[in-house]
Amino acid sequence: MRAAAKFNDGLLAQRGHLFCWVPVCLGIGIAIYFAVPSEPTIVGFAMIALAALCCLIGSRLVPVSAAPIMVALTLAATGAIIAKTRTEIVNGPVLTFRYYGPIQGRIVNIDRSASDAARLTLDQVVLSRMSPDRTPRRVRVSVHGDTQIWTAGETIMTTGHLSAPSGPAEPGGFDFQRHAWYMGLGGIGYTRNPVVRLAEASPDGLRLWVFGKRRALSRAVQDAMPGETGAFAAAIMTGDRSGMSRQTLADLRATNLAHLLAISGLHMGLLTGFIFAVVRIGLATLPSLALHWPTKKLAAICALIVGAAYLMMSGGNVATERAYIMVSVMLIAVLLDRQALTLRAVAMAAAIILTLRPEALTGPGFQMSFAATTALVVVFRSLRHVNMDRLPKWSRPILSVLISSAVAGFATAPFAAAHFNQIAHYGLVANLLSVPLMGAVVMPAAVLAVVLAPLGLWWVGLWIMDLGLSWILFVAREVAAIDGGVGHVVAPAPWVLGALTLGLLWLILWQGRIRLIGVLVAVIAFVGWGQTGRPLLLIADNGGLIGVLGHSGRDLSKSKGSGFVAGVWLENDGDKPDQKQAAARDTLAHRGRITTARVGNALIMQISGKTALATIIGCGGADVLVLSVPNDKQRPCDVYDPVRLKATGALAIDLDQAGQLQITTARDVAGDRPWNRSQGQ
Repeated sequence: MRAAAKFNDGLLAQRGHLFCWVPVCLGIGIAIYFAVPSEPTIVGFAMIALAALCCLIGSRLVPVSAAPIMVALTLAATGAIIAKTRTEIVNGPVLTFRYYGPIQGRIVNIDRSASDAARLTLDQVVLSRMSPDRTPRRVRVSVHGDTQIWTAGETIMTTGHLSAPSGPAEPGGFDFQRHAWYMGLGGIGYTRNPVVRLAEASPDGLRLWVFGKRRALSRAVQDAMPGETGAFAAAIMTGDRSGMSRQTLADLRATNLAHLLAISGLHMGLLTGFIFAVVRIGLATLPSLALHWPTKKLAAICALIVGAAYLMMSGGNVATERAYIMVSVMLIAVLLDRQALTLRAVAMAAAIILTLRPEALTGPGFQMSFAATTALVVVFRSLRHVNMDRLPKWSRPILSVLISSAVAGFATAPFAAAHFNQIAHYGLVANLLSVPLMGAVVMPAAVLAVVLAPLGLWWVGLWIMDLGLSWILFVAREVAAIDGGVGHVVAPAPWVLGALTLGLLWLILWQGRIRLIGVLVAVIAFVGWGQTGRPLLLIADNGGLIGVLGHSGRDLSKSKGSGFVAGVWLENDGDKPDQKQAAARDTLAHRGRITTARVGNALIMQISGKTALATIIGCGGADVLVLSVPNDKQRPCDVYDPVRLKATGALAIDLDQAGQLQITTARDVAGDRPWNRSQGQ
């Protein structure tokens, strides 16, 4: 009875603080939906909806202290239903075979691939000998060798290769198939042939019209500011990163300054904050307005309008949408005479985003953005009770920047390490030297450039931007050159990040001493991360690459080819060497195009090409045979050729407690979901 009474008292103590749990409960339901091994049926979700309704009704019937539990169950079920609904809304055809032939479509997006090739996203797709109901609604084609300048809305045609989006590079790894599904991409490919324009740009919708204006602004900025600073300016003004060199991008990532490129919370906050301050101060100089008009609310409305324009001009990607929603919630709070920066405002923004784009929950952008914002709100809320009158006035802004950078850096570090497998040891120093300049110089100069553009004087703002961005790039280059500046960490087990997030949220949101349980959960998550093991052997989904884990790290079967997969394996291992260095290790045995590896007492043999395969009788003594070409005969061992690997995806091989081989496939982990069904066909 005493325990029950304490439990009821604990629930009652949460009254007034429960709204912040809304996105948490929604997120739990969304996470469960993405974690289940097979796609729930419509009937199953109808039953979940009925259960949610019963829980909602039950919340009105049970004691007041127990009602939050019923509402939490309702919200979790709602989160799962939202995710399922979103999956059905974006449902579209996905290629089930490798296509080569004519590709026709209208350009709706232009960016660059990891190999620095121009990349065109097309809709209104037409493929040879393929009916419209089987043709993907959108495809993305990397264009190699063609240096034309394209415009959104143009209809083009080329001859190229297309295939379904690839699965995870290893079981449990990043699932690009799911990512592409929610982007509406049913085919990914490339062309080395000329691209022909069939029709000039005809942007018949607002999105394409805005995209065309973005491209024009990006080119104008880069023409006026040649070099890396111009490319940087175009990236933060229009979201176009195509002009950035790979070395600059690497330097920014190595110093934890890559967030300055993404048009997200920092840029949106700096821009709207600058507009809010300028408008409010400007109106305050007019006594007749300042005394009779709500200048604070007028400034908030102006900031909202400018933020919306920036959202459209930047391309309206998920990160920018998320930033604008967060800023809008806070500015609307100003209009309603509420406190702008509170956990309630952050929770409302998170709930809106999860409702509109539930798939964002699993992405690093959502996780890092809300981790930083939540931590900043909590820390600065605590600092309100600290008396800083003894500090000189000039030191307070500096201290504020120092605290903000440190808090945001510590809050996002676990998520950045989990997703990108690296920690920038000098990232705090680089941010302290760069972020203040971004807010005080670069973003105001960008606004000045836009305001002066109709007068032909936008070069004044761009000149100021050039000074600020030159300094930021200098900091990135110099800090990245410091020896040992980047640490590499192993990828955590799937449960680690979820447990860490829930533990920290419990610590922040729960009222009462029991909140300290969150610390224990977070510690368990970090310990689990430290104990995470890596597969002894990894096999790529095309059979052309294997990697065995030895004493000096993972040894790869070849020094070039399948570079993306090799890079992912090494990153997830927390390994620093590149593919060529990893292939020089001595754990694998090579004989021509035949590579062998030992896992326990088992022999795994990988064979590249038909000629090498023809020299093998049976399995050549191997327990597992991995082939880069289709198998042509019965063999007395476990054989994985491209046909079988298409259905299973990449493989991870370990030893069980009995010392026997334990083979896990990417399909085993990902399950049977709409976004990977083309893999097994």
